[in-house]
Amino acid sequence: MRIVVAGAHGQVARRLDRLLSARGDTVVGIVRNAGHEADVAADGARPVLLDLESASVDDVAAAVAGSDAVVFAAGAGPGSGTARKDTVDRAAAVLLADAAQHAGVRRYLLVSSMGVDSVADGARPEGLDDVFTAYLQAKLAAERDVLARPALATTVVRPGGLTDEPGTGRVTLARHVERGSVPRDDVAAVLVALLDAGADGAVLELVAGPTPIDEAVAALG
Repeated sequence: MRIVVAGAHGQVARRLDRLLSARGDTVVGIVRNAGHEADVAADGARPVLLDLESASVDDVAAAVAGSDAVVFAAGAGPGSGTARKDTVDRAAAVLLADAAQHAGVRRYLLVSSMGVDSVADGARPEGLDDVFTAYLQAKLAAERDVLARPALATTVVRPGGLTDEPGTGRVTLARHVERGSVPRDDVAAVLVALLDAGADGAVLELVAGPTPIDEAVAALG
């Protein structure tokens, strides 16, 4: 397969790049910082320098053309304010969807977050600061935009709290799961399995659990 990963220098994305390239897939990694290109290349991906906060649809479409799928794994990251939660976590995801449609790439895998339902309909959960609330709002808006596009076969993955513990290869993956955490290793492995399985149209929550990843994905039907 040829897979384009947006936000290819992120912690989950780099793991995904390595897994895909190690088995012989062609991986194109979109990064906004030229200083990250060497890391992405070392992971086995072909880096493409594009800032998804300012790039045009045509620019991104040129990068994704001929791909079997695109993966949105970008994020504004820690320390960013509410404005960049919108321009990256929502608008850049939408831009990638626009570009995928323009280039005729149907499959779209969106890495989102558990908890986005808590801000639906303008709700503001107690205990969440403005920045994290804006992050969840941006992720939810991105999900809704991309899922509503019949030209795209979209799968949304909502991981729980991300950890750097070694992956176990076992997870709980379903439409709704109890809140928990999950190693980044296992998130990347689930993304690979979903790309292989073509679980299109699903919105899935993901935490550590007892089920081998292949079995968890196969059980989605």
